[in-house]
Amino acid sequence: MILEKTSSEKPYPKSPSSISETLAYFGGRPVRPEGPPEWPLNDSSILEVLHQAHQTGIWGKYHGPYNDQLQDRLCDEFQCHYAFPCCSGTFAVELALRAAGVKPTEEVILAAYDFSGNFHSILATGAKPVLIDINQHNSSPDISQLEQAISPDTRAIIVSHLHGNIAPMHTIMELAKAADLSVIEDAAQMPGAVVDGRKAGTWGDIGILSFGGSKLLSAGRGGALLTSNPVNFQRMKLHCHRGNHAFALSELQAAILLPQIDKLNERNQIRSKNVRALLKMLHPFKGLIPRTSMDEPDSEPSFYKVGFLYDSSYFDGLSREQWTAIMRAEGIAFDAGFRSLDKRSSQRCRKIGKLSQSSHAGACMVVLHHPILLGQEDDLLQIRTAVEKTTGAQPLKPHSSGPN
Repeated sequence: MILEKTSSEKPYPKSPSSISETLAYFGGRPVRPEGPPEWPLNDSSILEVLHQAHQTGIWGKYHGPYNDQLQDRLCDEFQCHYAFPCCSGTFAVELALRAAGVKPTEEVILAAYDFSGNFHSILATGAKPVLIDINQHNSSPDISQLEQAISPDTRAIIVSHLHGNIAPMHTIMELAKAADLSVIEDAAQMPGAVVDGRKAGTWGDIGILSFGGSKLLSAGRGGALLTSNPVNFQRMKLHCHRGNHAFALSELQAAILLPQIDKLNERNQIRSKNVRALLKMLHPFKGLIPRTSMDEPDSEPSFYKVGFLYDSSYFDGLSREQWTAIMRAEGIAFDAGFRSLDKRSSQRCRKIGKLSQSSHAGACMVVLHHPILLGQEDDLLQIRTAVEKTTGAQPLKPHSSGPN
């Protein structure tokens, strides 16, 4: 399929290199004519659960066995005392802040390169976001700025594991403990990942999972909170109790998550193996700088997205938006990363420093969607071939490596 070139995009250079004539975006044959793999998977175990829910009528009931089973399964998988399913991962962050006792006029620290929903969840509680930069080598919060950001009004920190990058939770938890702060650990992109020997989402005082339609654990919508603190768990229940659980996950959603959790670790291992192979294949293309944590001791990321910083000077001057559109036309699911939060009004948040690394990530991050990572070597070679088509296999001399 040939993508339409939108008026908002700068056109491809008038004298394109000969390699561009083979691009699907300009009428050539796509590397992957069938397009990106579908997600969620066509999984017989989910079909079996759906059939069972239909046969018993539980799919339409307020109360049934599946939510209880899901809570037990999550507690077992993540080695925590309590799991609290809810309507979405985004709401789960707001609920976590309320459970942590965050009050209006207090402050919550988060990285300026993060999911914008986390910023809005802070505002929803009446608290004030405090933005810090990310590390220049990855997407984790800059630890030196984290210390600098703490004030007498600070109550909590939101830490996200993004794009295959593991945040340094051990150091963050030590800083938080010294300052008596709660940590909300957002593992929405990394269910099942291991961080310094523990599952992602279990380092923080409260962990967050998302079950959105594109996530590794998918129920269309939904999320869950993980904690071993009984006070936090009680506050979650009290906030959501409006005669019943007003922000509940349905029985049908809980049912289809159970077989996916059983396969999560096995699938994560396949994804990790394929990401390692893919990074080797893409190593010659210096305009794609990996943002993953593949070699951290006692750690293993999981991959909802694989993040790269994109340098247009290696890709014939193509903007990031042009390049991702071309890759999509080739059947490879690359997209832009998050927008940086650094431009948010100073009336709505407090900022630490210039946030230059976050701004750079917001302008240059590209992410590969995960379904192809469950494929075979041929699928990975298709990614490499599509990237190669945008370079002519002759990378250009870079003009800049980004901010220092």
